[in-house]
Amino acid sequence: MNREFFINILFLVAINLLIKPFYLFGIDRTVQNVVDPGAYGLYFALFNFTFLFQIVNDLGIQYFNNRNIAQHRQLLDKYFPHMLVLKGVLALVFLLLLAAFALLSGYRVALLPLIVLLGFNQVLSSLILFLRSNISGLGLYRTDSMISALDRLLLIFIGGALLLIPGVRRQFQIEWFVLAQSGSLALTAVTAYGVVRRRLRSLRFRWRPAFWRLILRQSLPYAAVIFLMTVYTRIDGVMIERLSSNGLIEADLYASAYRLLDAANVIGFLFAGLLFPMFARMLNQPAAIGSLLRLSLPLLWAGAGALAASVFFFRTEIMVALYTSGGAYSGWILAWLMLSFVAITGSYIYGTLLSAQGALRAMNIISLGGVILNIGLNCWLIEHYQALGAAAATCLTQFGVFFAQLLTARRKMRLQVHPRMIFKILLFFSTLIILNYLLSQFVTGVWWWRFIAGMAAGLGMAFLLKMIDLRYLFALLRQKEEAWELE
Repeated sequence: MNREFFINILFLVAINLLIKPFYLFGIDRTVQNVVDPGAYGLYFALFNFTFLFQIVNDLGIQYFNNRNIAQHRQLLDKYFPHMLVLKGVLALVFLLLLAAFALLSGYRVALLPLIVLLGFNQVLSSLILFLRSNISGLGLYRTDSMISALDRLLLIFIGGALLLIPGVRRQFQIEWFVLAQSGSLALTAVTAYGVVRRRLRSLRFRWRPAFWRLILRQSLPYAAVIFLMTVYTRIDGVMIERLSSNGLIEADLYASAYRLLDAANVIGFLFAGLLFPMFARMLNQPAAIGSLLRLSLPLLWAGAGALAASVFFFRTEIMVALYTSGGAYSGWILAWLMLSFVAITGSYIYGTLLSAQGALRAMNIISLGGVILNIGLNCWLIEHYQALGAAAATCLTQFGVFFAQLLTARRKMRLQVHPRMIFKILLFFSTLIILNYLLSQFVTGVWWWRFIAGMAAGLGMAFLLKMIDLRYLFALLRQKEEAWELE
């Protein structure tokens, strides 16, 4: 299992490092720089607003389906058609609720078409994730990896074509960007559906409310986890726009820094998507779970720590280089968000483990605590520190959630503590801080060379401390395939 995990992580990283960062910094960043000040901030706030209601569009079906198909692949023909019809019904309910709550929340009627269009994109996104849950549940991990980046690849071509035409670029509207997203998501959904359809022996759509109720009773605990996690990770953008004295501009600055966190999160999110079906198949194999944890956590933190430390110490230079509005203030927003990245990557491991093992009551309690902490901190910090306060609230919340998940996983699954690994991780992070501080304060030269040197030194330390153990990884590659079905 470790061998397959490592091979697929290499494949995931290769695909997504080529495509998703290019989209975020080549297309998404350019859109923010060319539209009017505050326009992207409005888009960011509305996107997060629609995301808060995304749970209605899914109700935990994706996670339930991924876990269920990974364990019982023969059920695909039985479940898939009914779930697809259910997804359509939920999508209609989601769009109606979204429009109603937008008006009740005080958004102008003129913004309703943009909100509904963003909601439609959320429907397509949810459909793609559902289709991918079937693909990964069937063990088609590499196909799933390619589809995971397809919408961004298409958006690079569509958005790039629009931005390269001088006349269009000068008059570019944020609504065009949202429409380009709709096209790329629709094409990706069609592609993913084609992959699943080839694995079905038959496909008969039926109106089966009784079957839907059966599925929803089992998936609703996942829905509660997802909803609560969505609130404490996405409500900050909405609260900045609503609570800040200069809402749109502050949301704009927050979004510019959050983009880098989004880019960094690409690999962690993919780790979680790959680990979930693997953990689900290890329900009665604690030794195998421990082995996979010892491989995945140091591997993920080696990259996350090196990136977070370098970005923290070169925060202002990065924001000035990327954005016309970049400066020391937005640099500190970035610093807080990148610190939270370390905790987020830890949650991708332990939160995924708890969900895959069915510890949903514990996950819901932890996530509810995250919501209460995040909203409370945002209400206090946004009033005093604007977007910078929201970034600090995000960081504190993510670390609180991570430590709660770590302790819960250890207690519920009797995971062993390895003092040597803890010592390596502490030494690694301490060395990173010292190295990057010295590079930023006492070494002269172009800043980005020093930034790259800090990243390289961090990764070098990870190899030296064997957080990334090349001999072990190459040994995994040489092992024979395990007996379970692989693509």
